[in-house]
Amino acid sequence: MSLRDADPAEVGGYRIEGRLGSGGMGVVYLARSASGRRLALKVVHGQYADDDEFRTRFRREVAAARRVSGAFTAPLVDADADAPHPWMATLYIPGENLGAYVRRNGPLPPEKVRALAAGLAEALRDIHRVGVVHRDLKPANVMLADDGPRVIDFGISRAADFAAADVLTQTGRVMGTPPFMSPEQFSSPHEVGPATDVFSLGAVVVYAASGHGPFDGVSPYEAALKVVEGNPDLRGVPAELLPLVALCLDKDPGSRPTADELLAFLRDGTRPVPRAAEEEPAVPERAARRRPGRRRALIAAVSVVLALAVAASVAAALRGTGRPGVPAALPAGWHAWHARAQGAEGAGSVFSRCAVAGTFLVCAGDNLKAVPFSLATGKQAWSRPVDSVTDGSVGNEGSVIGVHRRAVYVYGNEADRKGDHYSVQLMDTATARVLWRTPTGDGDAIAPDPDHGGAAAVPEGVLAVLGSGGTYSYGLLDADRGAVRWRHPMPRGHGACGVGAAGGRSYLLCWSEAGRTRISLLDPATGAARWTATAEGTLFLLGQDRGRLILAEEDMGTTYRTITTLDPDTHRVVRVPLARPQPAQAAVRLSAGALYFTLGNGSVRSVDPRTGRQDWENNSTLENPGPPLASGTRVYVASPNGRLAALDRHTGKVLATRPGRSDGGNVDATAGSAPLVLSGDALYVPYGFRSVYSVDVRHLQP
Repeated sequence: MSLRDADPAEVGGYRIEGRLGSGGMGVVYLARSASGRRLALKVVHGQYADDDEFRTRFRREVAAARRVSGAFTAPLVDADADAPHPWMATLYIPGENLGAYVRRNGPLPPEKVRALAAGLAEALRDIHRVGVVHRDLKPANVMLADDGPRVIDFGISRAADFAAADVLTQTGRVMGTPPFMSPEQFSSPHEVGPATDVFSLGAVVVYAASGHGPFDGVSPYEAALKVVEGNPDLRGVPAELLPLVALCLDKDPGSRPTADELLAFLRDGTRPVPRAAEEEPAVPERAARRRPGRRRALIAAVSVVLALAVAASVAAALRGTGRPGVPAALPAGWHAWHARAQGAEGAGSVFSRCAVAGTFLVCAGDNLKAVPFSLATGKQAWSRPVDSVTDGSVGNEGSVIGVHRRAVYVYGNEADRKGDHYSVQLMDTATARVLWRTPTGDGDAIAPDPDHGGAAAVPEGVLAVLGSGGTYSYGLLDADRGAVRWRHPMPRGHGACGVGAAGGRSYLLCWSEAGRTRISLLDPATGAARWTATAEGTLFLLGQDRGRLILAEEDMGTTYRTITTLDPDTHRVVRVPLARPQPAQAAVRLSAGALYFTLGNGSVRSVDPRTGRQDWENNSTLENPGPPLASGTRVYVASPNGRLAALDRHTGKVLATRPGRSDGGNVDATAGSAPLVLSGDALYVPYGFRSVYSVDVRHLQP
């Protein structure tokens, strides 16, 4: 970049030759020393020069850079934190940063991704050995030199021997780049340690391999939510690196490998042993016993704030915190609204599912395959029926399978004189255009819905049960084109089978008449089973918690006495006894790391899936509460008529309620309701017949 008239001719005796870049903190110049050595020289913007806190932070950056010297970092050459415009100079690394390279050329080939991972692991080993934590490892801070990557910019690093009471960790700022930050950087920034850099390394490797981050969002706020509570998007990561990346991106810092363990894996394939496995041996199946649980995830019970720049504005980054003085995270132009979908005949049942896609809340059910409401105003954009033949039937429920960019995967049924023709479709939420349509069932081979193992959204597309002529198979529908990338017949001799997804991975579950469940991890490229584990009971997949699959009995008709967990890396099945058995009529749901059992009388019970311990029980004051939704601090439940309750996530105390609505019709109280959707501070509550309302959770009253 060319120099500007206002740029200095020299700084600290170093001749300025050009600009390398600029940002919110300052300008980085290409400089040259008297001996001819080229340097990257950062000069801080004038507005920060009089900020004592900033100068303290800059001195920290200099001190950290002096302590770090390795083959995969940029050594510090000189600095002056007390100059009128503080500056520092590091050895210039010719090349392009990883972010710019991938944007220009696309993802790295697998062999280069592996080399990058090794280089970053070596850099972190050198950084951590001298007691420094980088805290902002991201593609822009990785230079691609000819002889390997270099980690640069220790602008927000912290030496491990700084006191925990450091004033810079108590200013309400959480420094970093949200899509590549670790969960603990949001929840407990003063406790950040080397494991946070390992998490960021995993995110950077995903970006290098795929061109997207594992937690990308349309805003820093959304990215932060995904980091804290979401599953990583691992599309494009080489299969050989998936186990390593998954360990790096574990929500619990204690379960992540060290830099040395990463190098051992990359060098000779030695799989890192999670800290949790060392501290807490798994209980063998059929010999389960109570055991003390590992410390709970750091993300629980905290309010998350983001610092978007050095002196940036603060925004809430955990959903529904309700903190005074923190601006609401609501769609532009949002106001409280309620709406009832219009369109196909029916209107005699409730929505089955809703999801946020782009600027819309898209719902399905009651003969509607999709109807989008504006997130901000509730205005209905369009609607389409499940069944193309309008016959007044309410039997075609419809369901939102998942979201792909700003489109949604839904079910369709093109009925004709020959019968029903089921399909999975990808629909553009803005235009209602069907981007692709792939048949999944025909005639007697009815396509089961997602709630019954018929389909699941995965990073590569839609994992679906496919039927034809009375026989079934399972296959993967490509996300962008809908083409069947691979297809396999259902296993014989194992009873009924269905598909499921958790943690971005694809699973096939088969249930035998003998009361056993076979769970197979499917290779996303081929559909072949990478491994298969067998568990006692007829189990359904609830989701994933801290790396382990969580499964529960299906239609057991008796008291819940155990929960089953399965480690996808070791394939070990553990039957976790519940400290307090739960009634058979209870509905169970996994949300944000906890199991919630709900009863028709309004009782809600929170259970730790790792230990089986019941943390609390309380009456939500609702009749027939629907599926609970947990945020960082609250648990939300709603009744079929839209009555809403917010409970304290850690005690179960009812913090706020909202009356039900009568404009949704007299829906059957036992009909259930679609899961709630929380986007920022806007909570979307499906209720009644095809109805939804939206509320700012910060304004919910007791």
